[in-house]
Amino acid sequence: MLKTDFAARAAFTQDPDALGGLQYLTDYSPSDRPWDVHRAQAQQVEGLYRGTIFDRLAGRISDCSGHLGFVWQVDLETGELRLRLREASFCRVRHCPVCQWRRSLMWQARFLKALPAIEASYPTARWLFLTLTVRNCPITDLRSTIQWMNKAWQRLIKRREFAGNTLGWIRTTEVTKGQDGGAHPHFHVLMMVRPSYFGKGYVTQARWTELWQECARLDYTPVVHVQAVKPKGNLVSGDSPIRRAVYETLKYAVLPDDLMDRDWLIELTKQVHRLRFIASGGALRNVLREDEESNEDLLLLDDESDGSEEQEMLFFDWRREIRRYVKR
Repeated sequence: MLKTDFAARAAFTQDPDALGGLQYLTDYSPSDRPWDVHRAQAQQVEGLYRGTIFDRLAGRISDCSGHLGFVWQVDLETGELRLRLREASFCRVRHCPVCQWRRSLMWQARFLKALPAIEASYPTARWLFLTLTVRNCPITDLRSTIQWMNKAWQRLIKRREFAGNTLGWIRTTEVTKGQDGGAHPHFHVLMMVRPSYFGKGYVTQARWTELWQECARLDYTPVVHVQAVKPKGNLVSGDSPIRRAVYETLKYAVLPDDLMDRDWLIELTKQVHRLRFIASGGALRNVLREDEESNEDLLLLDDESDGSEEQEMLFFDWRREIRRYVKR
């Protein structure tokens, strides 16, 4: 039996005017509040781009995800009835908060979908989560800093401690805004390692720090974090350590709050133009590719039909003045 109250759902299908007011997306689905949050952030970024050399990006963001079409679907994990996105149009601007959020969800979904086959092929493999940092740089030096970090990474993966232990890896670049107004680029790496890593091949955090310092040719000791990802937990639930590691690796490339400074946003957009923020190698080389995603990719549609395509869609429109999605 479904856990959803069908009487409540039926009430929402009435004429909004008969209920005395607007009906919001979050009335139907409180868990879809991120749509309001990210679309409001996108509206702010649009305003910051207006009147600048990136005014055309403002125009694209203005048209992004203005209308959403959902159908009702049973969540196979919880048995609850939920709304599922079926129709939307995305701008695919790199720093649009909506598209950045959807892109992150897309990458996470692709990796988790591939994970059972990966683990079946490498049943004894273990996982590590590695973070590599450098000191903050002026935002005007971000491009050259990331390129220098990429060269350091190429030296690192050739070192014995890495190459001899690692079966495959996914590496993403994240840029945060420092308190000094500079940029803080760093790498998140999810590594699939041989089981012998936790025996004779073990590399301490101190040694990882030394390796990164040497490969990046730094004259200071960088901050490096490494931790084992425990194999316990249910992959389909939020308590799975590997799932949490995937989310941390494939999260936003730039925090939405950091985009709200116009000068910083404009310079960031210049600096990272055409830079790739995802790389992979070994057995994980083809799991993710930072190709130009399609609108359908950001819809996160499954390959298999579940019958919901035949249902009537519920449409919600973005109201700029109140910054919420309202039922059409």
